[in-house]
Amino acid sequence: MEPAVWFRLLYTRAYFFEGIIDMREIVKEIEQITASHGCTLYGYADLNGLTTGKLAHFHRGVSFVFQMEPWVMEQLAQGPTDAYSVLYGQVNMRIDALSGEVARALERAGYQAWALPSSTRSDPVNVRGDFQHKTAATRAGLGWVGKNCQLLTKPWGPWVRLGTVLTDAPLQPAVPIEKNLCGKCTKCIEACPAEALKGGSWYPGVERDVLLDAWACDRYKKKFFLKYHGGHNCGICTQACPVGRKVLRKLI
Repeated sequence: MEPAVWFRLLYTRAYFFEGIIDMREIVKEIEQITASHGCTLYGYADLNGLTTGKLAHFHRGVSFVFQMEPWVMEQLAQGPTDAYSVLYGQVNMRIDALSGEVARALERAGYQAWALPSSTRSDPVNVRGDFQHKTAATRAGLGWVGKNCQLLTKPWGPWVRLGTVLTDAPLQPAVPIEKNLCGKCTKCIEACPAEALKGGSWYPGVERDVLLDAWACDRYKKKFFLKYHGGHNCGICTQACPVGRKVLRKLI
């Protein structure tokens, strides 16, 4: 083998292994950051083909899940409470702090990253944000989307809040969850006072309208619960979910 070819081969291999080492260091730093913020459930998502427009270059996501206090969630059968409103704001602040720190760590490593706001509607007409946290979470293997159009995790059901960092870092993605595990349960549909839940089953790529009439949900919240974060809070269908309620049984 000619010396020039041999040198190129060595350089290519060195560059490859350096990239592996660098990613291991980044993953370790993300692990340390999440632990410092009290987040115990997170994962990496392959978002190829799912991000569009100004976000199209982000092909990976770091998805975080924070558990909500069970005693607060238990009280939401008739709608949001003052305790829930406070907790909602506090957890959103924790999510934004964690997401911002992870994004900065990725940027220091030379990658692009964007911390998706925990609860911001960039498209109020269509009741949407820039990217769905729950899409990143399902792709990161953290849960599935239930009939209430929320992420359900195995440990806590939908009694959670989500965060996401979008990035172009080549993080090793988890195996995505692509199956609805709600079975024949309709507790959330029966509980919804706005009759906004349609009873459809989630699968990757399904349109939101199959699961939820987002405008009916939004109108009801703004009519009856406006004082709670401008009508962004409800929680009735979340409280009714048996997967979430099993957390209470573990505490007894």
